[in-house]
Amino acid sequence: MIAWPHRRHALRWHRPVPGGARDGAGYVLSWSGCAVMAVVNVTPDSFSDGGRFVAPADGAAGAGSTERVDVAAAVAVARRALADGAFVLDVGGASTRPGAPTVPPEVEAARVVPVVRALSAAEPHALISVDTSDPDVAAEAIAAGAHLVNDVRTLRDPALRAACARLGVPAVASHLRGEPATMQEAPRFEDVVAEVGAELSAARTTALADGMPDVVLDPGIGFGKTAAHHRALLRATGELAALGAPLLVGASRKRFLAEVTGERVAARRDPASIAVHLEAAARGAALVRAHDVAGHVQALRAKGWIDG
Repeated sequence: MIAWPHRRHALRWHRPVPGGARDGAGYVLSWSGCAVMAVVNVTPDSFSDGGRFVAPADGAAGAGSTERVDVAAAVAVARRALADGAFVLDVGGASTRPGAPTVPPEVEAARVVPVVRALSAAEPHALISVDTSDPDVAAEAIAAGAHLVNDVRTLRDPALRAACARLGVPAVASHLRGEPATMQEAPRFEDVVAEVGAELSAARTTALADGMPDVVLDPGIGFGKTAAHHRALLRATGELAALGAPLLVGASRKRFLAEVTGERVAARRDPASIAVHLEAAARGAALVRAHDVAGHVQALRAKGWIDG
């Protein structure tokens, strides 16, 4: 078996993409080992870093007041992540933490689209993902310069699949049963690895049949599962990575790590996040989604040097 630092991964588009090579009627982007997807949350309420770039509407200003999005600050942080070695920048405008309320599409778009547009202008060679489940938000973000959709709802919305197919972009299908507001109330699986694997495979098959160019699979660490479920899925990374698509693992600062380590402050869980992601990389993950890009890139390079 090829050691993980040398394993090749590929993702396809039906349109030009930064770093992509022409391949028949489309474009393919290839990489080796495990790359880092950087978290750029343009939200007021994300569990770890909400409120960095969005100030809530000022109630004292009346019902017509709006949020204030610091586009320049968000772009600066994204560019720093890129300089630190991020492979893709994932811009999100709707929190999916447990219990998170639904965000209207127009609010979500108002958060992410200006950031995507400014980031694309500042870094035209950067690969940009939009973290959304809404087809209209996805379409607006892609028009503004995004290249990939990251959907926590497993691509279950046919309108989102149709938008990705029409626009020629792939998407991440992240496993989730139910909705973020209720996903942690009573998660149950008879065989979490078999069930998640089957549901991800079905999502990919449907997406490709609907004309999408490609799909990244994500077991949905932190989404509607217990710590025991997470451990089983992480141990089965190799099995999930063999489903036929690049595998993304996103454990960064997640709540289950508090149960594992005792650390209750999300922003202080980066060491545990790195430990989990190194193990996922060694077992076949093509991407890890992280808040601490510099730490992850250094750790992956060191691990790759040892194992390579």
